[in-house]
Amino acid sequence: MKCVICKKGETKAGTATVTLDKNGATLVFKVVPARVCTNCGEEYIDEEITASLLRSAAEAARSGVQVEIRQYTAA
Repeated sequence: MKCVICKKGETKAGTATVTLDKNGATLVFKVVPARVCTNCGEEYIDEEITASLLRSAAEAARSGVQVEIRQYTAA
């Protein structure tokens, strides 16, 4: 797909690091599958993966986690 940010690059399969703050918890997910622009580096994460990350962040916040770094694993 054409990058909506720079409008010049095409996206290709890659990975991203995603940081989420949820109810006082900060989670960093590494090696998250994403489409990455070859020109500007903008990262696009699929809706299903985003939903999974948000669920994980909410669970971590409920369990009392304040800061955590995780490697993404598909459910």
